[in-house]
Amino acid sequence: MKKYNSKSLTKSIFTLIVIILTQFLVGYVFAQNGTIRGTIYEEATGEPLFGVSVLVRETGTGAISDFDGKFEVQVAPGTYTLQISYLSYTTVELTAVSVTAGEVTVLDDILMAEEASELETVTIAASAIRTTESALMSVKRNAANLMDGISASTFRKIGDGDAASAVKRVTGVSIEGGKYVYVRGLGDRYTKTVLNGVDVPGLDPDRNTIQMDIFPTNVIDNIIVSKSFTAELPADFTGGVVDIETKDFPEEKVARIGISGGYNPSMHFNSNYLKYDGGKTDWLGFDDGTRAIPTGGRTDIPQYGDVVGNPNSAKGLEYQQILNDFNKTLGGYRTSSPMDLGLSFSLGNQLVRPKVTWGYNLALTYKNETEFYQDAEFNLYAKPRESSQLELEALERQKGDYGVNNVLVGGLAGIAMKTDNSKYKLNLMHLQNGESKAGEFDFVNTNLGANFEAKQYNLEYSQRSLTSVLLNGTHYLNGRDWEINWKLAPTVSTIQDPDIRFTRFRLPNNTISTEVGLPTRIWRSLEEYNLNGKLDVTRQLNLFQRDSKLKFGGNYVIKYRDFNIQSFQFATGNTQFTGDPNAILDSENLFSAENRNGVRYNADFIPINPNEYQSILTNVAGYGSLEASPSDRLKAIMGLRVEKYNQFYTGTNQTGTIVFDLVEMLDDFDFFPSVNLIYNLKQNQNLRFSASRTIARPSFKELSYAEILDPITGRTFVGGLYPETTNGGSEVLWDGNLTPTRINNFDLRWEAFQERGQMLSVSAFYKTFDKPIEMVQFLSDPGAFQPRNVGNGTVAGLEFEFRKELSFISPALEKFSWNTNVTVTESQIKMSESEFRSRSLTAREGENVKDTRDMAGQAPFIINTGLSFLDFNSGIEAGLFYNVQGSTLNYVGFGNRTDTYTVPFHSLNFNLNKSFGADERVQTSLGVSNILNDKRQQVFRSFGAQDQLFTNLAPGTRISFSFSYSF
Repeated sequence: MKKYNSKSLTKSIFTLIVIILTQFLVGYVFAQNGTIRGTIYEEATGEPLFGVSVLVRETGTGAISDFDGKFEVQVAPGTYTLQISYLSYTTVELTAVSVTAGEVTVLDDILMAEEASELETVTIAASAIRTTESALMSVKRNAANLMDGISASTFRKIGDGDAASAVKRVTGVSIEGGKYVYVRGLGDRYTKTVLNGVDVPGLDPDRNTIQMDIFPTNVIDNIIVSKSFTAELPADFTGGVVDIETKDFPEEKVARIGISGGYNPSMHFNSNYLKYDGGKTDWLGFDDGTRAIPTGGRTDIPQYGDVVGNPNSAKGLEYQQILNDFNKTLGGYRTSSPMDLGLSFSLGNQLVRPKVTWGYNLALTYKNETEFYQDAEFNLYAKPRESSQLELEALERQKGDYGVNNVLVGGLAGIAMKTDNSKYKLNLMHLQNGESKAGEFDFVNTNLGANFEAKQYNLEYSQRSLTSVLLNGTHYLNGRDWEINWKLAPTVSTIQDPDIRFTRFRLPNNTISTEVGLPTRIWRSLEEYNLNGKLDVTRQLNLFQRDSKLKFGGNYVIKYRDFNIQSFQFATGNTQFTGDPNAILDSENLFSAENRNGVRYNADFIPINPNEYQSILTNVAGYGSLEASPSDRLKAIMGLRVEKYNQFYTGTNQTGTIVFDLVEMLDDFDFFPSVNLIYNLKQNQNLRFSASRTIARPSFKELSYAEILDPITGRTFVGGLYPETTNGGSEVLWDGNLTPTRINNFDLRWEAFQERGQMLSVSAFYKTFDKPIEMVQFLSDPGAFQPRNVGNGTVAGLEFEFRKELSFISPALEKFSWNTNVTVTESQIKMSESEFRSRSLTAREGENVKDTRDMAGQAPFIINTGLSFLDFNSGIEAGLFYNVQGSTLNYVGFGNRTDTYTVPFHSLNFNLNKSFGADERVQTSLGVSNILNDKRQQVFRSFGAQDQLFTNLAPGTRISFSFSYSF
C-alpha cells in the first residue's frame, strides 16, 4: 500500500479545492448567461444542414451548425435577433429570441430553402417555430418509402406521457391492449417494432412488437412508421416497421418526476376481486422463491410407480418430501381491489465542451395495475353431426371471474458523445414484469357425451425480464460525403411461469377424476439470447446533375432459445373432498405409508418431454440501394436485399419416436427487391409507387413440438411440427412442414402537404401471400390451435387519410383539427385441399362451400378518427378519438370446428392535457377510455347459425390521470 505523508496529503487537498472552486466559478459565469440551441434543416429534404452560420446580431457572436444541424450560442440575458445564413440558401432571421439567465432557449425545426434571390431574407418570430413539425413533414414528403411519424416537438406540444399514447396519433396506427402497435390492421406477425433501428425483442419474445408504454416521451426524439419496404429495412415485415429513436443530446436540461393512476368502476375498489398471496417481492415484478419448484428442476426424481410398494424406502421418503413441499394453496380469495398507480422519473441534458459534446438520458418507470373481469366467458362450440342442424352446439362452457395484478419496472439509460466528425451512443435498457392471476369459474362439459358440471380454480404467475444494450457509432468523412453507421445490440430475455395451478371439482359431489381433470401444476421457463450487428454506409453522389445517394451495408443476427415446461398431475386416489381447493394437499390427504391411496403426484415430463427444446437462428443480410433523380420531378429508389436465414431445433415429439439434435429446420436464402418511385406533381404534392418483396417466418415456438396450455382459457397452443391425420391416419390434415410466407407488396399513393402539419392522401395497396401462416383449430383436441401454412392469399385495400385544421370553416375554429384514417380491405385465401374437403364434408344443408375465405388477422376495415383542440398559449390540448376495426377472422375452423371472428370493438376515448407556467414545468392529463363501455368479444360463426361466444370480456370504462413536474 502506498503511504502518504502530510505534505502530499496537503497538496492533494489543495488541488481538489482548486478544482472544485474552478468548476464553481465556471458554473457561476455560465449561470449568468443563457443558452440558445436549435436545429437547422433543409426544407426540401428535411435533412440537417452542416456548416450553417448562426450570428447573434446584437453581440456579433455566433456558431456553426454541426453534422446533426445543431448549434449552440451563449449570450447574456435579453432578447436577440439571429441571422442564419448558408451559401446558396435564403437567409433566415429569427427575431424576438428571448434568453433567460441559466436557462436554455430551444428553437426547433428551423428550415432553410434554396434561395430564389441573393438579396432575399425570410424573417420569422422565434415563438412561431416552436409549434411546428415541419422537419418531419419534409422528411415524410421526400422519404424513399411510404412513412408517417411523430416528433419530439409534438410530444412537448400535446403532453403525451409515453410512446403508446403518442404513436396512436400516427396515421394508420392502432394500439392493441394499450401496448402493442398494429399498422393497417395487420396483426403482430406482419408488424415490427425496432429501437434505434435495431430489432429488440419485447417482454414477449414471440411477438414482433415491443411494449410501447414503457418509453417516456421525453427520452424519444421521434417515432417513424415505415409502411413500405426499402433495402436497408429488415425483410420480415408487411404492415409496417415502427422505429423508436431515443434522444442522444437533449435540447435542455430536464429532470421530471411524475405520478399517474387509473380508476375503473367495474374493476377497482371491488370487494369481489380475486387474488392469492404470492411472494414478498411481487410488487417489484419478480418472485422471491415462494413459487420455486420442489424438485429444483431435476428430472431424476422418483415417480409414483417407483415407490407405491415401499413408501418407507429412500425413494419413497424422497417422494413424500417432494409431495409435501408443493405449495398447498390452490384457490384464491375475495378481497377489495386497488386502483392503478404509476411513478416515473427522467433526467437528461447535454454538456458542451470545446472539442466534444456529451449527452445523457435516464428514465425510470414503475406501474402497478389491477384488472378484474367479471362474468368472463371462454367457450368452445362446434357444428352438430347432422348437416340439417344449423345451430352450433356447445362442447365446453366456462364462465366466471378472474383478477389480474400487473407490475412493470423499467429503466432506460443512455450516454452519447459527439465530436466534429463522429457520434457515439450507448443505451442500456432493463424491463421487469410480473403478472399474477386468480380465477374462479363455473365449467360445463358436453363434449362426446361426457356431460358434467364443475367448479374450476386457477392461480398463475408470470415473471418476465429483458436486458438490452445498444452501442452505436456514426462517422462522417469528407464533410458529409460519406456516412458510416454501425450498431451492436446484445439482448437477454427470460420468462419464468412458476407454479401455475389448475384445479377442478365435479359437481355436485366435489369429486376429482381424470374425466373432470386432475389438479395440475406447471413450471415454465424460457431464456433467449440475441446478438444483432448492423453496418450502413451512405455515399453522396451527383447523378443526372442532381444530388443522389448510394447506400449499402449488412446485418447479422443470432438468437438462441432454451425452453422447458415441467408439469405435474395429482391423482387423488379415494380421498374425499369438501370442495375447498386449499384442502386438497393437506398433510392427512397425501400419499404416505399410512395412506397409500392418498393424493400423489405424477411428473408428466418424465421420461419424454416434448416441451423441452433449444432453438438457434442466424440471419446474415446484405443490401445495396441507389437513390437518384432522373428528372427534376422524379425520384427513384431501387434496392436489393439478400438474406441467408437458418433455424435449428433440438427436441422430441410427444412419443419420443422423433428426436432432433440441432437439426436444421429452415434453410432459407432469398432476394428481396424494392422499387420506390416519387413523382412531384407540385411543390407540395407527390404521386408514389412502391413495389417490393418481403417475408414472414415462423417463430421458435411455432417451429417446435411444444404444447403450451393457457389454463385460464383452457386453450392449448400446439407447435407447427406436430402432424395431424384422420380416418386412421389415411388422410393427412397437416404434415408438420411449416415454411415461411413470401409476400409481394404494391402501393400507390397521392399525397398533398400543407402548412402546420396538415396533409391529405389517398392510397391503394395490393399484396399477395404465398402460403401464409395462420392459427388453425386442431381437430383432434378441442380447444387446441396450431400454426399452419394455408392456401395462397391476397389483400387489396384503399386508404384515405387527412389532417386538417378547421379554420377553413370559420376562423373561430383555428385551434381545432380533425384527423381521420380509413382503411378498407378485401382479403382472400385460396383454401388448401384438406381444408376445402373438411369444410365440404361438414357443410350444412343449403350451404354452398366456396374454395376461398377471408384471410386470418386482416381486418376488413379500420376507422381512426379524432377531433383535437390545441391552445399553445394556454397549454391546453384535448381530443376525442374513435377507433373501430371490422369483424376479423382470428382462428381458422377445421372439420366441425367452425371459424372464430372478433366482434367490432367501438373504442371512444377522451384525453385532456394541461401545461402550467411559462416554462411548462407542470403538466397534467386526464383521460377516459372506452367511454361506450363496449365489450371485447370473439364469436364462433357458421352458416345459418346464431353467433356463439368464444371469448367475452368486459374491460369497462377507465379514468386515468397523470401529474408531472420538471425541475
